Amino acid sequence: MDLRPIIPTQKTLYNKLATHVIQSWQWGEFRKSLGLALLRYGLYRDKKLKKVFQLTLHKIPFTNQYAGYLPKGPLPDKDLAEALKKIGKENNCAFIKIEPDITIANGQLKIDNSFHKSPKPLFTKYNFVLSLTKSEEELLKNMHSKTRYNIKVAQKYQVKVEERVDDQAFEIYLKLYFETTYRQGYHGHNEEYHKKVWQTLKDAGMARLLIAYYRNQPLTAWMLLNFKDTIYYPYGGSTRNHPEVMANNLVAWEAIKLGKKLKLKKFDMWGGLGPNANPKDPWFGFHKFKQGYGGTLVEYIGTYDLVFNWPLYWAFTAIDKLTPLKVFLLKWISR
Repeated sequence: MDLRPIIPTQKTLYNKLATHVIQSWQWGEFRKSLGLALLRYGLYRDKKLKKVFQLTLHKIPFTNQYAGYLPKGPLPDKDLAEALKKIGKENNCAFIKIEPDITIANGQLKIDNSFHKSPKPLFTKYNFVLSLTKSEEELLKNMHSKTRYNIKVAQKYQVKVEERVDDQAFEIYLKLYFETTYRQGYHGHNEEYHKKVWQTLKDAGMARLLIAYYRNQPLTAWMLLNFKDTIYYPYGGSTRNHPEVMANNLVAWEAIKLGKKLKLKKFDMWGGLGPNANPKDPWFGFHKFKQGYGGTLVEYIGTYDLVFNWPLYWAFTAIDKLTPLKVFLLKWISR
């Protein structure tokens, strides 16, 4: 295949071939707004554009080299390997990390042996994806009985869920998001990140907020993204107040209904644990919550690295074993 840069006049065609919101043109513009170097390419066969992808470049601290990051892109086959080798050498990359939006359900897939199975994934290997092609009655019927019950509890308490795109709603969302990260003890994206992703995708008609209120107090807020036939739930937050009214469960149900209203076909819940999830895992609560809505647990082929500088790659990977530096690494490559 012939590798060529994608130019702005190809935006519509690019989005037709991109398969995930993170590979959308608009997401790329958001990443650029953070000051990251973003590269977009197309792979052509017989002068026809067949595949597209975008990746970001991240300066490796204390070196003159970069790490490339290509999330939710195409299959790491021979064509992609040859393309990334060219890109990596042109941009002084020590390695390029890829996390394809390809599930093992696609059958026998030929992964080029240039790619090294990564010891450091950034996206989860599993995810819950719910089909929105069924009726609301069928969707409710397929939920776990406890989930269905919790939705009814929220309705009984007259929890109200609003779909909003205004600045005040976004401030509510930010407050609840950071309250949750503090309470759960995990390192989420910073305020600038959320503001940029919200503004860029909202302006493109690809982002909206759902906020649940009980007695006029906001309890839960989700940011939802939409691209092509899918609605995504990447970010959310909640307060500890009034857990008895089950606001989280109602927000999730309203997100499903919103996806149907937008005539979308899938609800991507952004991640989950494996099929035999450990109840002691710190993410088990999130996993069980998502599982209750009856989606399919899909498994992706995983994370791979294309390495150009092995000594630097292994030194960089070793940082992950050192907790303070691990936090720095996660913020660095996913900012």
